[in-house]
Amino acid sequence: MAAEKSHMNIVVAGHVDHGKSTVIGRLLADTHTLPDGKIEGIRELCRRTGKPFEYAFLLDALKDERSQGITIDTARCFFESEKRKYIIIDAPGHIEFLKNMITGASRADAALLVIDAAEGICENSRRHGYMLEMLGIRQIAVLVNKIDLVGYDKTVYDGICRDFTEFLSSIGIEAARYIPVSAMEGDNIASHSARTPWYDGPDVLEQLDLFEGGRHEDTLPLRIPVEDVYKFTEGGDDRRIVAGLCESGTLRAGDQVVFYPSGKTTTVKTLEEWFMDADSSRKPELFAAGKSCGFTMTTQIYVRRGEIACRAGEEPPKVGRTFRASMFWLGREPLVPGKEYVIKSGTARTACRVTKIHSVLDASSLEKNTAAECAGKHDIADCTFVCEHDIAFDIGAALPSTGRFVIVDGYEISGGGIITEALSDEGIGAGSSAAVSPEERARYLRQKPLTVSVPGEEYGRILERKLFEEGRIPFYAAHLSDEQKNALRSAGLVVLTLDDGEYEAAGDLTADVTAVLLASDNALEV
Repeated sequence: MAAEKSHMNIVVAGHVDHGKSTVIGRLLADTHTLPDGKIEGIRELCRRTGKPFEYAFLLDALKDERSQGITIDTARCFFESEKRKYIIIDAPGHIEFLKNMITGASRADAALLVIDAAEGICENSRRHGYMLEMLGIRQIAVLVNKIDLVGYDKTVYDGICRDFTEFLSSIGIEAARYIPVSAMEGDNIASHSARTPWYDGPDVLEQLDLFEGGRHEDTLPLRIPVEDVYKFTEGGDDRRIVAGLCESGTLRAGDQVVFYPSGKTTTVKTLEEWFMDADSSRKPELFAAGKSCGFTMTTQIYVRRGEIACRAGEEPPKVGRTFRASMFWLGREPLVPGKEYVIKSGTARTACRVTKIHSVLDASSLEKNTAAECAGKHDIADCTFVCEHDIAFDIGAALPSTGRFVIVDGYEISGGGIITEALSDEGIGAGSSAAVSPEERARYLRQKPLTVSVPGEEYGRILERKLFEEGRIPFYAAHLSDEQKNALRSAGLVVLTLDDGEYEAAGDLTADVTAVLLASDNALEV
């Protein structure tokens, strides 16, 4: 029996209109991956709409994309060569959709970066190169596309190779190959072209097979960010199932796991999986990287969304509130030190702020400003962050899935990046009282500080009284500024307000009291 083929994720990036979608469409067509009638259907659509046929239309399914000729969202398609099975990710090149490009590239093992031979190296050519480096993607092939538009001129090809090699070298990347292609004509996509006799390297399909195998997440330490915990109470089913996506490593029944940042330990009793049919008696033997999974515990402990399940004895994640990161900023307003943002890392979510901007880099010109007081839209910044609560994380280069984060400003994702260094938490909280640490205050009050958004003023007062009767120290105020919230949290209080909080009360008093008690936790475990 033939061995099963390995898998690899490839992202195709580059400046807008440089032909990324056309490269992929041609690759699919020339490898006979498309369903029967797909090309004919697109040709008929183009005939009815009066547009010339483009291979990009095989991917650009959104109406706006076809009408404007740009890729808006990331598209994924599948094909296989004799060596591997591939997932190809078409990332948008327009600067306004840079967030979508980053989303598409975040799980890639290698990249094809497309440059228009006629237009040359553009701003997003450089910016995407820097983004790939920051995301840890080191295997890159540069496709000099539309070589037909310059008459298959080797001089044009050599100039782009020289200039882009110099750029990539300045950010620590060496391209595996520069391939002259014409996606529209099919030159050097899935076969060698006689129109480029001066090029004797591999075509695009051959280059994909030359990339080294993707990251072997199964051999890495276990990381399962907890999505939720499901409690079953009907029909004699008393399971409490921890659910999440296995980002790396493997999990079996009997494994001892540690949850971070809390440090709580238990043993996996059973692995659980949901099936569409009625047979629920089957139990998986193993969960591997990329698999959504659930498991029960021999010792029932309280864990919640945001924790990361790790195997005892393996390299643990870092735990803390302070780290240094390389990040891109896409927000409408500049990134400024001292302002409160929300960080999302894995399934964890907490307030944070930038305490220092070490440098800001213009990704197109590579000009670095070490005296910058803020980071503007599309800037890349080297910053120190301080979170309100402990989070578990890895250094991005070691375990990218748990070393990445995004920043929310208001209600929009405004930036993201990779954690490059864990820093000491010493001195955090000194602004409120240098003599008493947040941990000491939490132990004394027997509660962790928490902000709860309540559905109404009267309900807030009732919930405040109930929590007080349960032995907690709550404080209710209808509306509070961010500074007031920070001050009250620094004092260790459970803050109830009509404004947004990290926990939102549902309006069920009994359930909310229980949930807030669990969320504020017993300070003996701090």
